[in-house]
Amino acid sequence: MIWIKKYSLVILFIIFTGCSNEKYQTKTSYSGNYKYEYVTNDPTQTRIYTLDNGLKVYLSHFEKEPRIQIFTAVKAGGKNDPENNTGLAHYLEHMMFKGNKFFGTKDYEKEKPLLDSIENLFNEYSKLDDENERKNLYKTIDELSNKAALFAIPNEYDKMISKLGGKNLNAYTSEDRTVYYVDIPSNEIDRFLKLEGSRFKQIVNRLFHTELEAVYEEKNRSLDSDSRKIVRAIYQSLFPNHPYGKQSVIGTIEHLKNPSITEINNYFDKYYRPNNVAICMSGELNFDKTIALIDKYFGDWKPNYDLIESEFEEQNKINSPIINEVFGPDKESVTIGYRFDAKNKKDLMKLKLIDMILANSTAGLIDLNLVQKQKVLFANSLVDEMNDFYVHVLEGTPKENQSLEEVKNLILGEIENIKNGNFDNYLLNAVVNDLKKSIMLQDDSDNANYYRGDKMVIAFTRDITWKESIAYFDEISKITKEDLISFANIHYSENYAVVYKKTGKDNSIKKVEKPEISKIPLNRNELSDFHKRIDEIKIEKLQPKFIDFKSELDFYRIGNLDVIAKENKNNDLFNLTFKYEFGKNLESKIGLATSLMNYAGTGELSPEDIKKEFYKLGAEYSFRTSGDGKETSISLSGLSENMDASIKLFETLLNDPKATQNSLNKLVDRILKSRSDNKKNKDVILGSRLIPFGVYGKDNPANDVISSKTLKQTKVEELLTCIKKLKKYPHRILYYGNKNKEELSRLIKTYHEVPNNFIEVKNDIKYYKEKDHDKKYVFWTDFDMVQTEIILLSKQELLDNSKSAAIRLFNEYFGGGMNSIVFQEIREAQGLAYSVFSTYSQARSKDRSDYIYSYIGVQSDKQKEALSSMFNLINNLPESSQAFDVAKQSILNKIESERITNSSILSYYLNAEKRNIDYDIRKNIYEEVKNMSFENLLSFHKNYIKNKSHNILLIGNKENIDFKNLRKYGEVEEISLETLFGY
Repeated sequence: MIWIKKYSLVILFIIFTGCSNEKYQTKTSYSGNYKYEYVTNDPTQTRIYTLDNGLKVYLSHFEKEPRIQIFTAVKAGGKNDPENNTGLAHYLEHMMFKGNKFFGTKDYEKEKPLLDSIENLFNEYSKLDDENERKNLYKTIDELSNKAALFAIPNEYDKMISKLGGKNLNAYTSEDRTVYYVDIPSNEIDRFLKLEGSRFKQIVNRLFHTELEAVYEEKNRSLDSDSRKIVRAIYQSLFPNHPYGKQSVIGTIEHLKNPSITEINNYFDKYYRPNNVAICMSGELNFDKTIALIDKYFGDWKPNYDLIESEFEEQNKINSPIINEVFGPDKESVTIGYRFDAKNKKDLMKLKLIDMILANSTAGLIDLNLVQKQKVLFANSLVDEMNDFYVHVLEGTPKENQSLEEVKNLILGEIENIKNGNFDNYLLNAVVNDLKKSIMLQDDSDNANYYRGDKMVIAFTRDITWKESIAYFDEISKITKEDLISFANIHYSENYAVVYKKTGKDNSIKKVEKPEISKIPLNRNELSDFHKRIDEIKIEKLQPKFIDFKSELDFYRIGNLDVIAKENKNNDLFNLTFKYEFGKNLESKIGLATSLMNYAGTGELSPEDIKKEFYKLGAEYSFRTSGDGKETSISLSGLSENMDASIKLFETLLNDPKATQNSLNKLVDRILKSRSDNKKNKDVILGSRLIPFGVYGKDNPANDVISSKTLKQTKVEELLTCIKKLKKYPHRILYYGNKNKEELSRLIKTYHEVPNNFIEVKNDIKYYKEKDHDKKYVFWTDFDMVQTEIILLSKQELLDNSKSAAIRLFNEYFGGGMNSIVFQEIREAQGLAYSVFSTYSQARSKDRSDYIYSYIGVQSDKQKEALSSMFNLINNLPESSQAFDVAKQSILNKIESERITNSSILSYYLNAEKRNIDYDIRKNIYEEVKNMSFENLLSFHKNYIKNKSHNILLIGNKENIDFKNLRKYGEVEEISLETLFGY
């Protein structure tokens, strides 16, 4: 796993004991012949059912769009793997998408003897030590697997989900749980539950050896991740006698090389039982109908009453710091971890408050004392919550010539401030309000149902009662400053682990060598009888709803400012944005000036004090300049009840910002260090530098940066003038909130004074020209990594909105997901890559071209094979009437059930505006896709895809790159980091 601060996702679910608040009571009721629990005053109105076989069901009705987010959570993860067979839970997660004896096969009776033989051969394979014997036996396994594959229907599960209009289908395995999730139209609940009921009762491990190749690739990708190395080092230090530290979720290389289908089946039989599983749903659902259908399709699932909670050794007390070092090409950093026992559930509330008092992105101790004062390049705090333990993680990145030890000591100094009570009294209440605001943001977002469902998953898998979840804010509000000081003095001392991440070669890395396998048949046009029966279930069609911008948005003027407003009918939050149609293409230092505003105050308030004032108000501000240099946005958001005070404070900052030359000099030093660090990050190199180089050439917005010399010579007054000058340029107001036109007008006229005549924006501002693809190139960059990552890039015509429907249909058919041609051919049939996709990317504005992007993350020795396969697919489109029908139905079902609401309507309008249209283009797509035939798709491919010129962008270890192979595709040119980054 990778650490991400997720308080906005899971903090509400945090656990505690002794909920005494009478406001929240757990009660039972009956409806539709089913008993359920609920909690009084629960804003989510969740019902919790328990079927006779022990299956837990969490249901929440939420009106937003006719869709339902569904999670199926299994209370078992990587920690439940046998010590001698790690990676089982994760591998089983992959195999759950392969079907069972009812689907994923066209003749299970003929397939089964072959699969049984393959299982036995893998058991024999794991016992062999001689490499020649292993290689010969694997050839036999490969031959037998190909015979078995003649009966398989790869990705049939994904096809059925796509037909239903399902989206975001995926799964994950953590230390403590395995979770499967998908978002489906609400009218498809019957067909979906029939499918899932079959899926979870029985598993067949078909297409095993090709999926094993994908897991190998996933393991190799993890070996290229420095952040994963840090996580593993912290876990190993803190949990020497627990699976959290002794084994990893993805498994060891040795265990992955000796997989056991038998052990995977045993794991499934033990843990995938109804009394160890919960189905969690949020969306536009009918309670009585939904629970009846769940009972119908899951009620005969047999429980495992012998299932007991695993017990692990006690962890030794940590009396002095445990120090580790890891190496890799990425930037240097320091990470500190404190271990907390999860048995004392109430401690987590105190731990989370300390975490937020330290770092809340605005006014935490780390935010103000270290980041705001620019004592480090970066620092943060977060809590990693697991079932058996919590880990308080503190991380920091050094400035130039700053030691990791100094960064560590600075961070630990802020822990001492907590212990000594050196934090403002207001901060505790402000943090709680910040957390409440994050929940409002979640409910207002496009992912509201995901957040609600995820809350249910956390509650179930961590044995949290629903009452405890709902009463969280009432309980956390009772914690005092004295409680936190006492807690900190008890739990924080020399009892931590620290990992120093240093830049250098990691000689411990050993990639997983993948055995040779043969391509399997895909049987793309086959359907199982089960699939046909699913298709026969009648459903009531949903009717699409398209946006009428004129009725959904308010367009008016305040003085000489155009306003686009959307009313917020859901909560007390607002967002106010001033949007400018220029960026560094007009003001070359606008990005530097907006960065300086993080370290600016006013005549009366220091930079630290102004951050505190915003945090007290529950408000925050941001500056954004677009990557292409064409836009600048200044945004203020927060609570509507405090909007007057918030905008007054914000405008004071914009009108007369104050900053020192010393602050700017420190900022410049940090920018230069960040630039150096970016050159050590392969994701930045490929995604943020090589792609723009492929699109624009050497002169591109990504490497058009202020030189180091100019940065150092810049005076603070120049940048402050740039900010003060902004309101003199033309700009628009975008508003989402509950103020009406008159109320907003009063605020803008009072605080946001603008001139009668704006400064005219030049017509000759800098424009980045796209590179012609009249000659084929392979642009590559050297990087110390296990994998090779490749992008195929093809420039197409300028934006043409009339092609939108054909583009969407082609993408869904060819590269749209696990059911797509690309995924099936390259990952499923050949096991060449864990991550692979191809998409025709339509331009976002009328003056830009479309592009075809195809990505392959591949083991270096598979480069030749992977490139050949991708180009063959691009130029020779495999034809499947079944796959076409699935793609078409998927698009129609998604559009019929999709609703663009709330602030998303504003964003959707702005995107349409860039494309020079004033209507909801989904209506055109829907009507055109309904009438499209397979011949239309083939025609689009022939005219816009087939045999088009491609450039190749590649990053990898030069010692492993096959340059002879690359020369087949164009002139090979190494691109230096200096060229890519502009410094």
